[in-house]
Amino acid sequence: MAHSFDLHAPPGANKPKKRVGRGQGSGWGTTSGKGNKGQQARSGGKTYVGFEGGQMPLYRRLAHRGFSNHPFKKEWQIVNLRDIEKYYEAGETVDTASLYKKRLAKGNAPVKILANGDLTKKIDFKVAAASASAKEKIEKAGGVVEVNPPFDKARPKKGKING
Repeated sequence: MAHSFDLHAPPGANKPKKRVGRGQGSGWGTTSGKGNKGQQARSGGKTYVGFEGGQMPLYRRLAHRGFSNHPFKKEWQIVNLRDIEKYYEAGETVDTASLYKKRLAKGNAPVKILANGDLTKKIDFKVAAASASAKEKIEKAGGVVEVNPPFDKARPKKGKING
């Protein structure tokens, strides 16, 4: 069965490319919209962010001290015991897959269990991390915590030779 569609863009949706430097009548002739003379009118006449006309820029005048650990920070997904209490039955196992299934976790960051709320059911945990107080509450309720750390602490330092 053939359909006859009359598909077209609305008026004004498809505009031709602006061609500068093609005569005075176009409105973009002569200086091609770049104004008169100066660095910005030249080809390749761009400057970088923070450029101050040759004066020593502010970001180079100020001293840079310290170190930011931001690129190396470890991000966690937090799940509290009150959520586990609400969404899990006694005897179930809490692991990453079941947390995703119950929509308590999302994304790629490893899961860490925190102790906000109370746990009254015997539930076993297989997670990346759990706080000490969360472990205490889980074990008090009769559950078991199995921690599989996602970040390798035994990684050799750069430049060191193993052997």
